[in-house]
Amino acid sequence: MTGVNDGRVAVITGGTRRLGLAIARRLAHEGYLLALNYRHHEAAAAAAIAELRPICPDLVAIKADVSTPAGAECLVREAQHVLGGLDLWINNVGPFVPKPLVETSEAEWRLMVDGNLASVFHTLQRVIPIMRVQGGGVIINIGSLNAEVPRGAPNTAVYNALKTAVVVLTRSVARSEGRYGIRANVVNPGMVDTLEVDPERIVGQTPLGRLIRPEEVAAAVAWLASDEAAAISGEVINVSGGLWV
Repeated sequence: MTGVNDGRVAVITGGTRRLGLAIARRLAHEGYLLALNYRHHEAAAAAAIAELRPICPDLVAIKADVSTPAGAECLVREAQHVLGGLDLWINNVGPFVPKPLVETSEAEWRLMVDGNLASVFHTLQRVIPIMRVQGGGVIINIGSLNAEVPRGAPNTAVYNALKTAVVVLTRSVARSEGRYGIRANVVNPGMVDTLEVDPERIVGQTPLGRLIRPEEVAAAVAWLASDEAAAISGEVINVSGGLWV
């Protein structure tokens, strides 16, 4: 599969660990030029570079806090400067604080709002004008299995609400930016085996009878980014093993 997308530039926020790294691996093998964003995990960024640079020699890791306007500006500017374009933008950051709403502190609320929703706003506000000028691009926002669905644990209300907002924002972007050749979609992962979950409980609830592998989520992202999905915009793909069916 190497070389399918030679020369296309992809930026992944939160791209040096866990699900973000799995997505980066898939895109690297498909020939993308990659910019991986991270906020403070220096060791993980170094490990990601060491792993992927033999496949993607032009790989860069860019330290920036995309939950802030300045951080988003820094990432967009540096990625475009170093790699020369922005064909695919993946918003993957999303801090999760598992607490009931009434026990969530102001600081925890702010952390989740800024990380899950403001980061999408700040980055896309800067990415969309670039994609308009270049005649198109693809935006993929990573959501959550519980987005738009009133299920899950009672300690996920804030996170669920924010991921639902990301879905609505994405569909609005797809609607308004389609005339510029920009597509925007959401991938909602289910219970991925990189997360700290109770495997027996989740497996017992999932029709497929297992956790979701990170590379399976990455495959959905890669397909949505591909020319095969050129007519897909404003949609949500749930990679959950049928958990909420």
